Amino acid sequence: MGKLLFLSILLSSAVNAAEKVGMPQLDTEFWISQIFWLAITFSILFILLSKIILPKISANLETRKSLILENISTAEKKREESESKIKEYNEIVEKSKNDAKSMISQAKERLTKDIILKKGALEKDLSNEIQKAEIEIQEFRDKAPERINKIAVETSADLLHQLISADVNSSSVSAIVNDLSSKIMSRYYGN
Repeated sequence: MGKLLFLSILLSSAVNAAEKVGMPQLDTEFWISQIFWLAITFSILFILLSKIILPKISANLETRKSLILENISTAEKKREESESKIKEYNEIVEKSKNDAKSMISQAKERLTKDIILKKGALEKDLSNEIQKAEIEIQEFRDKAPERINKIAVETSADLLHQLISADVNSSSVSAIVNDLSSKIMSRYYGN
């Protein structure tokens, strides 16, 4: 307890002394020493800032500035490269489209020519077949009256033989059939 008492007395005496003196910064007796130490402190601080700290900050700022400018120029080069690549890509796509169109048109032309050639060959074959059929029809038509007459003569001779039970002269039956058939045939064949 004694120590506590001693401490409180010491503290109260220090407080009383400070009350009497006031603020030492405003006391004119200490101004010269304060100005001296102010000048030394600011001089040291100025030298320290101007010779050590500010050059480092300035170097960092210059490094950053050059790095930013380098990045900007690199980005600009990359942008130009990408634009040129896009332009090349578009040219390749356009060329491919044109090539495809020309290939399609060439294939179409070849197919059209093939179709025309095959159509012509088919028409020629059909024309030949039609001509052959017409020739056969004409031959059949030309031979038909003779065959009809022959069949008519044979049939008439057989009928007369069955009707009268006697042999009939085939030349007279043939003359009669030829006479009748020439009249009838002129209506159909225009002979």
